[in-house]
Amino acid sequence: MRILVDSAIPFIESVLEPFAEVEYIDGKAFTKEVVASADALIIRTRTHCNRSLLEGSKVQFIATATIGFDHIDLDYCQAHNISVSTSAGCNARGVLQWVAAALAMLARKENFAPKERTLGIVGVGNVGKLVKEYAEAWGFRTICSDPPRQKREQLDFVSLEEVLRGSDIVTLHTPLDSTTRHLINSENISLLRSGAALINASRGECVATEATKRNDLTYITDVWENEPEIDREYLAKSIVATPHIAGYTAQGKANATALAVQALARHFDLPLKEWRPTEVATIAPRAISWEEMCTTIERYCDLAAESKTLQNSPEQFESLRNDYHYREEYF
Repeated sequence: MRILVDSAIPFIESVLEPFAEVEYIDGKAFTKEVVASADALIIRTRTHCNRSLLEGSKVQFIATATIGFDHIDLDYCQAHNISVSTSAGCNARGVLQWVAAALAMLARKENFAPKERTLGIVGVGNVGKLVKEYAEAWGFRTICSDPPRQKREQLDFVSLEEVLRGSDIVTLHTPLDSTTRHLINSENISLLRSGAALINASRGECVATEATKRNDLTYITDVWENEPEIDREYLAKSIVATPHIAGYTAQGKANATALAVQALARHFDLPLKEWRPTEVATIAPRAISWEEMCTTIERYCDLAAESKTLQNSPEQFESLRNDYHYREEYF
């Protein structure tokens, strides 16, 4: 069996070698010719798995060590009996702590207490649920929009338009698909009140870059359209600007790799169905007060320093992301 692995995926080297021929390559080096003789792929978002890559190959299994899956043509895979596994939920606490750092920075900048602000959460899945839980414990009023969950579960959610009209801060936590591409656009961004903040730690294409021309909003941005060729004007006006690393914690990366390996092990019946990296500490989730979070978060997630680095060297987006020193989760 031959397995191709994105060389930027951590903690995986030597794990699969006892059971397969394993080759580690750059995410952009997955070509039709290279993939042709592979039985399985373990990838990140930089590898687009579609007909042009997969047609005529031996591939029967793809694991993406990411929560997103818009880089995989699921219809093509289903039609050609290629199993697909994602690492959904792997980095939820890492993203939560990035959002917490952004809220703490914003509160210092604007001198507010959580009880004085309404936080709109768009997408209430693995990450959004955590943001809602912690934000409410800190004193924020929250309003939520998640049409798929609303349809399935009849929850007390509202429309996107109501979130935009009623929030002081809006944070996006949706997957990217045909319904969420340019979810925030030049038309509906006008519903945000002057001075509101827009946080995007979901996918870059969920916000149309042209919508960010409003200069009376505060932008807090981790993900960008057309990465790594990001819009310089949008970058300059974002008070937080990071290179798609909101979920880049040691624990999140360990979870992602473990989920990918475990899924591959189940598919090929390998003795790795409960494997996870031993070199990364598991952190037990805990409650944390607003005061403790605000006084400690910069030790773990220094958004001011990270933003300065990207804004000074935007052409280094890809290397800043690939060489990022994984943060440690602590709540």
